Amino acid sequence: MGYSREIYESAERILAERRKTAENTAAERKSIFYSCYPEAKKIESALSKTAIAAARAIFSGSNAKEQLTKLKQENQMLQNRMNELLASAGHDPDYLEPPYVCKKCNDTGYIDGRMCSCMKKLLQAQAYENLNKLTPLSLSTFESFSLDYYPDNAENGRESPRRIMEKVFYNCQNYARNFSLSSPSLIMQGGTGLGKTHMSLAIANTAIQKGFGVVYCSVNNIITQLEHEHFGRDAQGDTDRLLLECDLLILDDLGTEFRSAFSCAEIYNIVNTRLMTQKPTIISTNLSLQELQERYTERFASRIMGDYVRVLFCGKDNRLQKRLRSHT
Repeated sequence: MGYSREIYESAERILAERRKTAENTAAERKSIFYSCYPEAKKIESALSKTAIAAARAIFSGSNAKEQLTKLKQENQMLQNRMNELLASAGHDPDYLEPPYVCKKCNDTGYIDGRMCSCMKKLLQAQAYENLNKLTPLSLSTFESFSLDYYPDNAENGRESPRRIMEKVFYNCQNYARNFSLSSPSLIMQGGTGLGKTHMSLAIANTAIQKGFGVVYCSVNNIITQLEHEHFGRDAQGDTDRLLLECDLLILDDLGTEFRSAFSCAEIYNIVNTRLMTQKPTIISTNLSLQELQERYTERFASRIMGDYVRVLFCGKDNRLQKRLRSHT
């Protein structure tokens, strides 16, 4: 499960910064504490000397056990006195130790040569960020979504587009608010410029704020990336695994990618695998179910129809309306 060198270097830089921050904090605390309690500095020096004496005793051979017992007792007495001084100042016993983010590996990323869980999470987080870095997540929220561009007039006895989109808006908002790993998968369908991308990005924003790992990508871009990795142009990539394992995957503009045997197989594999592992996915597309079946396969369309919740968008092209309004 290799990541690119860029991902490893980014994670290592973060860990190095964490260590530096923790060690600087400890040094600052010691400086202040020792200035107020000079005895504490003497105790620290004495503790260092007992550690050196213990190492010498081990290699001396003669009376090593007796010396080590005596040094252990002396060391414990010194620690007890240090804890008393810390307590008198209102501090915990570990106050002078570097406050590492990960207590298991002290922010090194490794324990006895094996990768720590914090390093694994950091690598994954950096990989998610790398995939999402070209996505304008901050620009699309529920707060910035406007229903003003949807007509309020009903036709042929049906509900108005605005009324329909009000329901879509509140259902998506509720989906995001209650998102969990057991949430259903969604397929957002409708013409160009009706808000599918905006709504899916708003859901992504909310899920990320709740601490979930989200990958948002256009199908066209992600297929290009997978082709580079599959055919050896980016052999260190790990995009496929991230797409399959992230908490929420959002595939935007399904159907706009260049159609090939590879792209169809990859899309089906992603959708099918995530369904089998019960990981939620959101797909946005301009294609109808009939067009999905014709472009991909009947089996693919069947999986979508049977296992995805359909969210239908209606109205007129919002982007076009915005451009027209800006020129009036």
